[in-house]
Formats: sequence, C-alpha cells, structure tokens
Amino acid sequence: MADIQGSYDELFTAVPTALAALIDDGDVGGAVAVFVDGEPVVDVWAGFADTGRTQAWERDTIVNVFSVTKTMTALCALVLIDRGKLDPDAPVARYWPEFAAAGKRHVLVRHLLSHTAGLPDWEGPVEELYDWAAATARLAGQAPQWEPGTAAGYHSATQGFLVGEVLRRITGRSVGEFFAAEVAGPLGADFHIGLGPEHDHRVALTVPPPGRDEDYTASAANRDAAAAAPTTATALRVRDGNSLAWRRAQIPAASGYGNARSVALVQSVLACGGTVGGVRVLSPEGCERARELQFEGEDRVLGMPARYGLGYGLFGSALGWGGWGGALVWVDPDERLAIAYVTNQMREPAADNRGIELIMAAQDGIKGLRAT
Repeated sequence: MADIQGSYDELFTAVPTALAALIDDGDVGGAVAVFVDGEPVVDVWAGFADTGRTQAWERDTIVNVFSVTKTMTALCALVLIDRGKLDPDAPVARYWPEFAAAGKRHVLVRHLLSHTAGLPDWEGPVEELYDWAAATARLAGQAPQWEPGTAAGYHSATQGFLVGEVLRRITGRSVGEFFAAEVAGPLGADFHIGLGPEHDHRVALTVPPPGRDEDYTASAANRDAAAAAPTTATALRVRDGNSLAWRRAQIPAASGYGNARSVALVQSVLACGGTVGGVRVLSPEGCERARELQFEGEDRVLGMPARYGLGYGLFGSALGWGGWGGALVWVDPDERLAIAYVTNQMREPAADNRGIELIMAAQDGIKGLRAT
C-alpha cells in the first residue's frame, strides 16, 4: 500500500485509503484535503512529484490545477461585487469600454461568470495566452457566437481573461496580484496565479495519461464538465502546460498553482459564510451569490447538461469545478465542507472518477462526524 503522508481525523480514514489506492493503481502523485468549518480534517499526500519517481511528493509540493483556477478568479469577482465595486448586472463595457465592439455592448458581467457570453473559443495561438494585452485585445474585438445570456458554452480559456480584465480595470491590479493581496495572503493559502521562479523547485510537472506523451492535447474529444481545459485554435498540449512561459503567465482560467490544502482553504470561504480562521473575505450574502442559478441546460461546448452559478458549477446544493487532468474542488455550504484533490497524473477524462471517489469517501466521514 502506498505510503500516505500528512494527517487526518480517524472518522475520515476512507479518504487517505482512497488516495493510496490511486497511487497503487499507477498514479504518480497527488494530495487531498478536506476542511470542515474552515479547519482541516484531512491533509494528506502520496507518491512522487516526477515521472521518474525519484522525488517524493512533499507537504509543500504544488501543481498546476488547470480549470480549478476558475474558482479562484470567480472568488475575486465575488469580493468586488460584495464591496460594491462590481455590478453583475452591468454591461461589461461599463468597466472595459473597448469590449463593446463587435456587437457586445449588451454583454453583462454575469454572462462572463456563467459561460453565457458567447465567447467560448480561443482563436489565437497558444503563445498569445502569455500576453495579457494581446489576449484581452483579441477578445474585445471578437463577436459573440450567440445572443449573450440565451445559451451556455464552456469558456475554457477565455473566461479568465474576460473576468480578469474587468477586475484589472476596476482595481488597477492583475488577477494574480489581487488574489494574492486580498485572498491568499490574508488566509495564508499557498496558491498562485502567475508563479514566480522562487517556487519552481516545488512544482510537480503534469504527467500525460498512460500511453500518451507531452503532445497530448486538450481537445473536445478529451474533456468533460469535471475535467475541462483550455481549448485553442492550436490545441493546448501537456508540454505547453509544463512550460516556464505558462507558469509565469497569468491565465486566470487555467494557470493556477497550489496544493490540495490551499485549494480547500481558499474555497472554505464559501463553505463557511465568508469567514475562515477569523479572516473575513466575503459576507454571507456574497457567498450565496455564487449559488444563484444563471443557466441550466445543455452546454453547447461540453455537449452535456450543466448548471452554472456566478463563476461556479452547481451540483445540487454544492458548488465547485474541476481541471484538466483530474484536479477538483467541491464545496458544500450546508455541511460547511470543502474538498480538494490535486494530482500530477492525468487520466483520460471519460475514465477518470478519482475526484468523485474522494468526495464520496469524505462524505462518509461527514456522516460520522455529524453523528458524534
């Protein structure tokens, strides 16, 4: 059985047992954290940070969580809404005048957050994702594919730039800067959007699925609602996601780096009415906005049913999202519960149930906890 590091409450033994089974089944490395009432009841990791399996996954190992990053960007937007700086019912062009071009004058901020703005496709080269000014200028000039607000299509790469530019216009700071100063810093969370070189030694590079190499791509054929990644005109490859350029860039839909502990800690804000460890990030009302249903129906891009709130996928009373390769965050405010899973080991999305298995294991622990 894989060697599990970290700590956990005995009521949650099923969680580290499930993680060990994944490593025993061939995964390279990963970590799981479960927070209840803003405190960790599970914080475990196992396996290796490199494909050669020579470097153990450590407590402070971090990994690219791809689209789980969207939940961090959404939280920043919710903070500004809570402070009265951002109106979700306002036209995007109120904050970003250039965005009104090409028939987008009536696109609302809430459309950006709910994948209903009609701008799901990244039409530029991968390299342009690393150039904020070029990426946002491209999107400002793009015409919507449908009447905004009438349909949803997962904005895999574009959502972060769209929401992020609105935030930048309001605050004068990039998403990464705002997140660090207003969310991660106060909470003490080791999560980064735009990773500095001082952290490079801690990064576990992404490992393609078994039988694949670093040219494995994020395309429509290998994504679903819990494992979606940026889709580009020149398809994003694993080698792109592992590049220094990707790491240094701020791609607020997909280039966030952290560990399970940091993801669960940050998203515990929504599980706990806005305050974690004595730090208030949102009001209770601000937290509830995340669960306000914006769209329910068939997602045009994913080709499957979806429910979107303000920046989060909705799953019954819970909310969260997943990333290409398997990372996942799940928040249940009714149970004051946040669960995060991160890994460097990709699997083919159609056969990847790891996150769901870990959520189910954690929920067994919650039942036991509430019974005591």
